[in-house]
Order: sequence, then structure tokens, then C-alpha cells
Amino acid sequence: MAMQASEIEAMIIEAFPDADIEIIDLAGDGDHYKAVIATSAFFGKSRVAQHQMVYAALQGKMGGVLHALALETKVK
Repeated sequence: MAMQASEIEAMIIEAFPDADIEIIDLAGDGDHYKAVIATSAFFGKSRVAQHQMVYAALQGKMGGVLHALALETKVK
């Protein structure tokens, strides 16, 4: 069973309360998403570290319930 965009957003907001988030369903199938995330928590972090922070916020769902998530991260 795929994750809903609202579930992804809720998990990211829980980890990064000040985040501005846009979740885009890339294939219209509820299984392939792109997330655009801007938060002050990314300040001073490399792009790799920013993505690792998002994956940690998703609590192991990436690659399982959440099949594909393209990330675009920005400092807010």
C-alpha cells in the first residue's frame, strides 16, 4: 500500500516544523513523488546531509511503503 502525500508532508513537518513543503505526485499513481522542502534546519548542511535528514524524518518508509521520492531541498 502506497503512502499518501499528506502522510509524507506530516512526517516532514513533524521533523521540521518551520518547513515549507510541496509534494507532487509525479506519475498520478500515489507511489512516485517529488518533495520540495525549504527549512532553516538545512542551513550549513550539504545537499547529501539535507537529503539524509529528510530520509530520517521518513522513519524507514523510503524504499518500502514509499517507493520513490525525488527531493529538492533548500535553506529557508
